[in-house]
Amino acid sequence: MPISYLTRIVEFTATHRIRRADWSAERNAAEFGKAVVDHSHRYQCRVTVQGQLVPEAGGVMSLPALDALLAEEVTGRLAGRSINNALPEFADGRHLATGEALAVYVWERLAPRLPEGVTLHAVRVQEGPHIYSEYYGEP
Repeated sequence: MPISYLTRIVEFTATHRIRRADWSAERNAAEFGKAVVDHSHRYQCRVTVQGQLVPEAGGVMSLPALDALLAEEVTGRLAGRSINNALPEFADGRHLATGEALAVYVWERLAPRLPEGVTLHAVRVQEGPHIYSEYYGEP
């Protein structure tokens, strides 16, 4: 059976800040600019799963099941919230709430919850029209 890919896009608005707790305000401002203070983005998160194309089953996986997973793990956790406050991993002094780190975070939440025979191919987190980050798992 052929291998096929299915991509679902979810959108949400959230705020974040990027600053290191162990740096001075001046050093943070020099490195991260305006991103050191809370600001919002209209994020677009694209999740691509891959698996055998099973026409009788409707495709790679159940779209309602994928939607439910994304609602729980992505939009349910982040929509309308501060990423730094909503996710302990991104609290001050922990991981920086960059697009790259968010893509890895989403991957780690989704990959173990996919049905048997379905794997995660890519996670893309887009912060705006001119910047996005992608993660394809560990090599």
